[in-house]
Amino acid sequence: MIDKLEEVEQRFERLTADLSSPAVLADSTRLQKVARERSSIEKLVERFREYKKVAKAVTDNEELLGTELGDMAKDELPALKEQRAALEAELKVLLLPKDPADEKNVIVEIRSGAGGDEASLFAEEVMQMYLRYAARQGWKADLVDQSTGNQGGIKDATLTLAGNAVYSVMKYESGVHRVQRVPATEAQGRIHTSTITVAVMPEADEVDVQLKDSDIEMQVMRSTGAGGQSVNTTDSAVRLIHKPTGIVVKCQQEKSQTKNRAMAKRMLAARLYEMEQEKLRAERDSMRKGQVGSGDRSEKIRTYNFPQDRLTDHRIGYTRHNLPAAMAGDIDDVITACRTHFQSEALKQNQ
Repeated sequence: MIDKLEEVEQRFERLTADLSSPAVLADSTRLQKVARERSSIEKLVERFREYKKVAKAVTDNEELLGTELGDMAKDELPALKEQRAALEAELKVLLLPKDPADEKNVIVEIRSGAGGDEASLFAEEVMQMYLRYAARQGWKADLVDQSTGNQGGIKDATLTLAGNAVYSVMKYESGVHRVQRVPATEAQGRIHTSTITVAVMPEADEVDVQLKDSDIEMQVMRSTGAGGQSVNTTDSAVRLIHKPTGIVVKCQQEKSQTKNRAMAKRMLAARLYEMEQEKLRAERDSMRKGQVGSGDRSEKIRTYNFPQDRLTDHRIGYTRHNLPAAMAGDIDDVITACRTHFQSEALKQNQ
């Protein structure tokens, strides 16, 4: 492990030097790539350097045993050894193979499922929950497209989240989210169960996916919904159809057809990138029998039970209360619990 960490530290130092290189500074794409790679290993290098200091302190104190400073050294050793063990455990997690998409921004698609109007209302609440969570994280969030339900709420919505390693934080949100509560329209006071689906896709870079214009059919139409004076007056909304796969994406957020087309292409690239990643995951999972919690988006991952004021993530057995706070974007504990669980599972598989 130490040899691997030494290699990473040397790589970090080379990347740091590259950030001052005139050749790198003159190439914005390369500069961004270098900065992103350096940032991705910075925490690991910091912990490794801290570990080396603590390990040296343990060695130094052990050498002092039996000398006139031996009693002081003996008193300090237990805490130092405990600190060394904790850092070693953290380094093992940080050394786990990185998901190549972890540093990427994301495109989130939210769709109402079973439950009719109640599902549409809950879909909008979950969308707002993510937007509030993004604001807490300091991320940039944009609502790209949405279609409203019959009685309010949304049938589906697409938003982008941009910031530091967003996909590494949000990727475990993909799946079926279930809500249990008494709808406002329920005269008998009966509890209904409705579902929505959430798909979190890493936004693809140009090098990840090559889109051929000949494979794309573009349709333009009038925008619908709120959006200013140009809505319903110009053909600014864009629908792209990827002919080889049949994937369809739509964007109507901007007043400019050109901007909507550019955003739609980003959405399409993300869909294709995610499709390729799903294939790779399926191949790995087929060779990993008995795997616990794949995080597949077809799983019913979470229940929001309003009568019991309870949120439960079924994949990891995690339960919390205070649903109003969760819907207001206070979901750090849930996301951290998911990340910790799946990291632990990955650590077991790499031992």
